[in-house]
Amino acid sequence: MFTGIVETTGVVAGIESEGTNLTFRIESLLAPELKIDQSVNHNGVCLTVTSVADGSYTVTAVDETLKKTNLGQLKIGERVNLERCMPANGRFDGHIVQGHVDQTGVCTNVQDMNGSWLFDFQYDPAIADNVTVEKGSICINGVSLTVFNSHPDGFRVTIIPYTYEHTNFRDLKPGDTVNLEFDVVGKYIKKMLVGYR
Repeated sequence: MFTGIVETTGVVAGIESEGTNLTFRIESLLAPELKIDQSVNHNGVCLTVTSVADGSYTVTAVDETLKKTNLGQLKIGERVNLERCMPANGRFDGHIVQGHVDQTGVCTNVQDMNGSWLFDFQYDPAIADNVTVEKGSICINGVSLTVFNSHPDGFRVTIIPYTYEHTNFRDLKPGDTVNLEFDVVGKYIKKMLVGYR
């Protein structure tokens, strides 16, 4: 389990194709602290560390993950948001994040507010049982954020300077694809209200 509080970013230093899978080599200050088999959140996607060496580590994304996330679009040199699993005795600073992306969305607008940034996103409301609740939580590329201006196929978030500088939000521009994990509590409530299919 994660909290959506990004610890640091990493840089994609290598990408290898293995059948339908992609193995990513990530350079990060976290690398020396990681262990093989450890789970790390990458842009909101929980992946298992498969090797660690010299300031970098590798993870593999299978075909299903590549189809449902933006990881297949990553290029060498791009930044990814990183978060290790929450320790059992840790603080819950964000919200419950599973690292299981529900779908991708698209950034439709970025507005500099001279002290913060407004980001607008669109998504397909027909996919799964996703729901955005006004002032509720959402995870975008692994970052726990608060939704506002929620409507059936989109929403807006505000990014403070610290988050802008310490995540890959500074790289996002209109037309970019992001990973979305909707609030798990909201998804369960919706399931209870509309019934399981």
